[in-house]
Amino acid sequence: MSAYVKVASLGELEEDTPKRVEIDGVPVSLVHTEGEVFAINDICSHANVSLSEGEVEGCAIECWLHGSSFDLRTGKPSGLPATRPVPVYPVKIEGDGPDAAVYVSVTQES
Repeated sequence: MSAYVKVASLGELEEDTPKRVEIDGVPVSLVHTEGEVFAINDICSHANVSLSEGEVEGCAIECWLHGSSFDLRTGKPSGLPATRPVPVYPVKIEGDGPDAAVYVSVTQES
């Protein structure tokens, strides 16, 4: 059985706007930016708040509470106050166009 779970269609993901989903109890923020889809744990490692409520700039998501930014590819923070990375998860896209299915695996980190 595949560890990947269908979480959305590509058309449901607005460019540069995080979308919160839950996979097996794990909160995940999906971000469609710069032609790619990223999946990052939705909880800031500094303040325990939802990253999907933050802003996306390029391949980074900013926590709305204290301004820490996390790289969507690696989960590493790019500035204080956060010092610990957040998990990122592998994404698979099947199909083409807005109906393409977006799959994420939370059982393995990228």
